[in-house]
Amino acid sequence: MVYIDGVFSGGGIKGLALVGAFEVIEQRGFQFSRLAGTSAGSIVAALIAAKYTSEEIAKLLEELDLQTFMDERRLLIPFPLAKWFFLYWKLGLYKGEELEKWIEDKLARKGIKTFSDLPHQSLRFVASDITNGALLILPDDLPKYGLNPHTFSVAKAIRMSCSLPYFFEPVSIGSKQNKSLIVDGGVLSNFPMWLFDQENVLKTRPVLGIKLSHNLKDHPKHQIHNAIDLFGAMFETMKDAHDSRYISRKHEKNIIFVPTEGVLATEFTLTKEDQEKLIQLGRDYADKFFRGWSY
Repeated sequence: MVYIDGVFSGGGIKGLALVGAFEVIEQRGFQFSRLAGTSAGSIVAALIAAKYTSEEIAKLLEELDLQTFMDERRLLIPFPLAKWFFLYWKLGLYKGEELEKWIEDKLARKGIKTFSDLPHQSLRFVASDITNGALLILPDDLPKYGLNPHTFSVAKAIRMSCSLPYFFEPVSIGSKQNKSLIVDGGVLSNFPMWLFDQENVLKTRPVLGIKLSHNLKDHPKHQIHNAIDLFGAMFETMKDAHDSRYISRKHEKNIIFVPTEGVLATEFTLTKEDQEKLIQLGRDYADKFFRGWSY
């Protein structure tokens, strides 16, 4: 058994590929000591930290109807534009409560409710505080908001890291006088491998990352033909630029890159067949990676 630290990138529904990669990592005899993730990566990291095996995670996904997470708000008297009404006032199409409940239930089955149920610093997530324009590390930064990291819900922290802008409603934390809105960590750092990098501190174990994208050399250029393309390119650049700069300097040889083009992060209507294709994609690229990895 070889102990390593692991980082799982965000990617919305594309995060299914992370499960396939984890299966191969597990088969190779590696076990995670510390884990970090953003958005979808926070879900996978938490399930692994709770001691779910890849087989158990696959079974959970097989039983899951992803569209359950698309929990719209309802008006007593519905009207055709209700969804967009709530987007304007609630800042998201879906509440995100069903996602949090699902994660809470699955973690509770393994005895995990709050961060005190886990070894110190063994699990961390990234979220984005858009009120203060700050990157938020969970649970480390919670005291800044008057919150106790030891009693804070792991599922709530994942919900914060997974709050895709405009898709899920932001999470509000802090007091009424000092309220902060928290959205998806991928807005500021979609692949927080830097969490395990400290200057002048020798690493005690290898750090392995799984990133849902091409590697830097093969990343396709953005094709910008109209305003929608421009917005998409801007968001992708904003999401990846910080992490790409870090990766360009260090650790590229320790990252499993899984390109997942052609699937939208919010495509919760994927068929079971297409979900399995994503999981298999993760397996394939992890297998390819381990043929040449030395740590």
